[in-house]
This record gives sequence, structure tokens and C-alpha cells, in this order.
Amino acid sequence: MRIGIDANEANVDRRVGSNVYAFEVLTRLYRQGKRHQFTIYLADEPLPDLPRPKANWQYRVIKPGFFWTQWRLPLDLLVHRPRPDVFLTLGHYAPRLAPMPTLICIMDLAFLKFPKTFRKKDLWQLKNWTEYSAKQAKHVFAISQASKADIISSYGISADKISVAYPGVDKLRATGKSPVAGKYLLYVGTLQPRKNIEALVEACKDGPCRLVIAGKMGWKYQIKPAPHVKYLGYVPQDQLAALIKNSQGLVLPSLYEGFGIPVVQAMSLGVPVLVSRNSSLSEIVGDSGLYIEPPFDAPAVRVGIEKLLSLSPAEKNQLTTVARQRAAQFTWEKTAQVILNKLSGKLVK
Repeated sequence: MRIGIDANEANVDRRVGSNVYAFEVLTRLYRQGKRHQFTIYLADEPLPDLPRPKANWQYRVIKPGFFWTQWRLPLDLLVHRPRPDVFLTLGHYAPRLAPMPTLICIMDLAFLKFPKTFRKKDLWQLKNWTEYSAKQAKHVFAISQASKADIISSYGISADKISVAYPGVDKLRATGKSPVAGKYLLYVGTLQPRKNIEALVEACKDGPCRLVIAGKMGWKYQIKPAPHVKYLGYVPQDQLAALIKNSQGLVLPSLYEGFGIPVVQAMSLGVPVLVSRNSSLSEIVGDSGLYIEPPFDAPAVRVGIEKLLSLSPAEKNQLTTVARQRAAQFTWEKTAQVILNKLSGKLVK
């Protein structure tokens, strides 16, 4: 079978969130899809760490990149031979027109739930392009049951057209030294208003340890310096494990999450996690972490932090043992297999 893949989400530096998902799925399909012929479509030359070309794995770079999914990619799929039998987009946006079945991956629908936290141009594109992509797709992959439920309610798509392909977590080894000394609580993730970081910063004021915030700057977020907070910006993977491992706990007070990879990374390293009891977070963490209860404001976050920091050694050990076992269930091999099964199954006939 010939499988076409839009892998532009994976072809970026400093990958976070959807970029990580696209990259990891791509590399696993490279290993697991030996029976198929893959053509990887990109708007720019592939970065050096993308899988190397081989007999059944080729890159096709098509330019120009302006409105790439709206006209340039569809044009190529219509005129170039041989055509893929099926086309997968490792992101929200399928080609506007395609002469073969399309499948897409939707991370979350935060842009529908928190529209004011997005720039107008980005919001228009996310709303309109995701909607047409989801409705015309032969199949949709969601990253959690919570995201699947949102897709069903927002677009009226039947449940049997949506599969949950949970993100995986690579085994992190905290072999290096943490870039931060002393005791600290940790937040890891893109800095966006819906992440509820301001409530976290306020909750940690006059607390027993510092708050360390690691992540790229996102839409409509401005850093407000505070003496008890250290902002690191983007932290590369070779330092991230040590940063998480040496923290007192990872806190994610988000108002909405499609999944939450840093949470599972912390669970896999035996670090206590404190998350909001909403969206996918309770689905992912289960009984292996602590929760921030509604209304998720600074006082509620503070209560959660106090519970986390007051864990006895025995309680912490019991919690993190369960967390490691739960984290082990999320693997990129499983993610890719769910997607590959749909790509190569009866779906495309």
C-alpha cells in the first residue's frame, strides 16, 4: 500500500506538543511500516533527525509553502503519479481536496473552548481548517477520550470514525545535573493563558520552595517577574529529565489539556504530579497523582501544593510506584500501531 503523510508538524526545531507527537509517530511508522511504501510530503527540506530515506520511505518537498494545504499539496496529489492510496496528516489540517481517503490527528480543541487566548488570524484558521478537515476525513485520531468527546460534540462526527491514539513517553534517564539547584516545584509546558500559570505563581508566593517554569512562550502570554519564580524558557530533552527528577513535584494547573506529556514524563521518573481535575488529566493520571479541585484558582492550587509537599516518604513511594506502572502503558509504539492499523485496514477500501 502507498501511504502519503504530511509531516510538516514534525519538521521543526525545538519540538513541543503537537510537534513531538508528529515526530515520534513518524519515526515509529518508519520502523513498523516495512510492508508499505511511504511518501513523506514537506514544504521544506527534511531536518537531519528525520528518518533517512530508504527503498520504501521517500521525501517529497513541494513548494511554495504559502497556503500549502489549501492548494499546493492538493494540486500535487491530483497530478503527480503514483498517487498514495491513503493520506495521513500528522496534525489538524488535511489537504483541502484529495483524490484519496484522508486521516488526521487532532490534539485538542482549546481554540473552541478558549478563543480569546488565540490571535485572531490563528483562531480563524484553526476553527475553519480543522472543521473541514475533520468532517471530510475518513478517520480522525484523538489523543485522549476527552478530546474524542470534544470532537464528537463539536463536529457531529460519529464515534466509530474516531480512534484514540494516546501519545507515548520515551524512557527518560536523569543522568545529568539539574540546571536548577535547591528545592523547587516545577511547571513544564508552553506558556499560554489556559495553562493557568498566573494562579500557580500566586499560589507559590511565600511558599516553602521556589517555582521553576520551563517552556516556550505561547500566544498572548506575558511573563510577570516574581522573586520566587525562575523562568527557564525552552529546556532541551537532555536536561529535562534531570530537571523533572530533582523537583519536589510537577504541577500542571491547566484549565484544559488534550493530554499532558510532561505529566506522564514525571510519572515515569517517580516524581509526584499535581494536576487539575478536568479535561484529559484525570483520565491520564487516574489514582497515581494528586488533584487541584475546581475552581482551579490560586487558593485551590495552594491547597493541592500543600498536600503534595506534606506527603510522607511512605505515601510518596506508594503514589510514585503506581505512577510508574501507569506511565509505562503509554508508548509511541502503541500510538503508531493504532494509526498504522487504520491506514492499512479495511478503512481505505
